[in-house]
Amino acid sequence: MQNEHLTSTEEYQVRLEKVKKLRELGIDPWPEAVEVPNSCKEVADQFKDDAQQNYIIAGRIMTIRLHGKAAFATIQDESGSVQVYLKKDDVGQELFDQFKELYDMGDIVWVSGYSFKTKTGQITLHVEKLQLLSKCLHPLPDKFHGLHDIEKKYRQRYLDLMTDQDTRERFIKRSLIVREMRNYLDRHGFLEVETPMLHPIAGGAAARPFVTHHNAYDSEFYLRIAPELYLKRLVVGGFEQVYEINRNFRNEGVSTRHNPEFTMLEFYWAHHEYHFVMSFVERMLEDIAQVVAGSTEIPFGDLTLNFKAPFKKMTIKEAVLHYCKLSEDDLSAQAIDATLKKLHVTKVRKNASVAEKIYAIFEEVVESQIIQPTFITEFPIEVSPLSKRDPKNPEYAARFELFCAGMEIANGFNELNEPFDQADRFKQQLQAYEEGDKEAHQYDADYVTALEHAMPPTVGVGLGIDRCVMMLTNTTSIKEVILFPTLKKK
Repeated sequence: MQNEHLTSTEEYQVRLEKVKKLRELGIDPWPEAVEVPNSCKEVADQFKDDAQQNYIIAGRIMTIRLHGKAAFATIQDESGSVQVYLKKDDVGQELFDQFKELYDMGDIVWVSGYSFKTKTGQITLHVEKLQLLSKCLHPLPDKFHGLHDIEKKYRQRYLDLMTDQDTRERFIKRSLIVREMRNYLDRHGFLEVETPMLHPIAGGAAARPFVTHHNAYDSEFYLRIAPELYLKRLVVGGFEQVYEINRNFRNEGVSTRHNPEFTMLEFYWAHHEYHFVMSFVERMLEDIAQVVAGSTEIPFGDLTLNFKAPFKKMTIKEAVLHYCKLSEDDLSAQAIDATLKKLHVTKVRKNASVAEKIYAIFEEVVESQIIQPTFITEFPIEVSPLSKRDPKNPEYAARFELFCAGMEIANGFNELNEPFDQADRFKQQLQAYEEGDKEAHQYDADYVTALEHAMPPTVGVGLGIDRCVMMLTNTTSIKEVILFPTLKKK
């Protein structure tokens, strides 16, 4: 059995010797698959005091306890874990000795036997047959404490999944959240599609792209920062309700809320506008919270988030006035620069409008203070290059963003479908790019041509799945909800 006093390197050598001995005995340490009709969970769930039931299970050995001529072990599969009991008189001297001397924690085994309850009341599988399915060559992390090394949790997620039930449950919930998003959209008549990951022109969002090179075409391509422009081409083609759930890539900083590779839901709906789709999004999130957590009140760190629709709604200006405790005069054209200085807001474009300066305050000061799900509206048109203008107030975009727990969760707007206006805005973005803004859009002439073929009035929404999972699973770091987060090379 595993020697707790050995180092990992020494333990590895010991296990290699066991592999050699197993082969000398004619036992393949990694044999072909055998039938496994039952699960560990079934053994416990189906137990009856008055009836012996036979089971065949397979799983990883998580604990081993030797007691003279008997042994107890815990076997874990995807469904859960169950205790198994080996008795030398039942399995035979040869197999019992092999288990005692050549099996280790971490090994995957096939077990056949019958269920019973121990004197302490624990449901257990009495082993009649045992077979090694896959030999583990490394010791497992301590089962009581799991992985302490955070980086190891991310680099070797399989160890984290083996030893931490909370981690397993979190990713099961993630799968459920994505499934419920699909179900919700499918019920409302949407078509799921797939669009390219490699883009000849970086576009669809304000972000710095990853650049790669295609040898056959001898051309630069970009890992997509958003699928938006391709999805809207499909709307032009006649698919009036489309969505995609897939990866985006942005060459930006890494934090507890940012990963360079992340998962987004984007959907587009012809003949609707952003006020309508705000209600659609809040109902979707309310439904998902109910399915995943059984409640619209979700714990998140020290907070309790309430996903009961309708969500709060504020304009950018209203949010700045409220959270910064400012007066209307503080945001006037005469006072706005002094207000920026007072609030230490420095990320402001040269020659920015008053609306842009207020937006800069919102970005740097206010976003992090918004806790409950809140829709923010009235974004300056200068920071919304793909959005239609608000018909009632053309200096603003017909757009919303949804914030919760200090994070942006979703962005939606009436899609700009006038080709001339879109071309002009692409030109403005191109100028900004040439002036040093590496997150500005490039000019996409093919997309403008698509708009020239007439796109119906359309609203679109992008929703960050990773951040949604964070909030619905009470997880404060994005790396904890991505199975394999992006890490620096060792």
